[in-house]
Amino acid sequence: MSNPCIICVAITGSVPTKANNPAVPITVEEQIESTQEAFEAGASIAHCHVRNDDGTTTSDPEKFGRLMEGLHTHCPGMIVQLSTGGRSGAGQARGGMLPLRPDMASLSVGSNNFPTRVYENPPDLVAWLASEMIKYNVKPEIEAFDLSHIFQAKLMQDRGELQGTPYVQFVMGVKNAMPVDREVFDFYIRTVKRLFGEDAPWCAAGIGPNQIVVNEWAIAEGGHARTGLEDNMRLDRERLAPSNAALVARAVELCEKYERPVASWQQARAILGLAAPAH
Repeated sequence: MSNPCIICVAITGSVPTKANNPAVPITVEEQIESTQEAFEAGASIAHCHVRNDDGTTTSDPEKFGRLMEGLHTHCPGMIVQLSTGGRSGAGQARGGMLPLRPDMASLSVGSNNFPTRVYENPPDLVAWLASEMIKYNVKPEIEAFDLSHIFQAKLMQDRGELQGTPYVQFVMGVKNAMPVDREVFDFYIRTVKRLFGEDAPWCAAGIGPNQIVVNEWAIAEGGHARTGLEDNMRLDRERLAPSNAALVARAVELCEKYERPVASWQQARAILGLAAPAH
């Protein structure tokens, strides 16, 4: 199989702390260093959150700006994807960083349950975030926590609220949301291809110990893979992951197993229809 595999590294997230794993990068400087290591290991997309100095979550555009500047310098060509997720802010503050014009941003198009709360994505906020992404030429990554989210992305595309072919990521293994189920996974793939075309790119992420399971499913089936300390902090039951790069290396090994080349940043940009970096 010659189809290059894009590896996305979710470096920090909103939940993991250094108490969980000392390797979790919190400060902007730590995030830049960790991402550079992951980039050199094979990741071509960095999925980014930012934190306050005390480790709490934020959507502060200034922090996102400093992170983007550092990634452009130390990871030239890497696709920078900023999170508009609801754990980091509320309402339109979730999209306050979009005027920075990152290459991509996450976009959750529907609500669902999380472990201890409802992950709220009301239609008016989703529509506003999508419009801001069009305004600033930011490609959304559709985070699908449920089958209905894939259909909602199709509806938004038909209404002109999403431009081009959506890049859909299946998120599986969040407690109280979609479990890791192979038949569902396969149905997700068929649904994306039916709605958006046989060649539509897609990605998958598994949470916790399911990360490596879903990585393998996605790579074996011709999709793209997300890894990183946001979703999983361990190599196995006995060992914490020493870095984001170590988790990327596991995905690279799976690409070798299934004879798929790891996508360079140039190939990843071509697959996703992203222009070469202007910086």
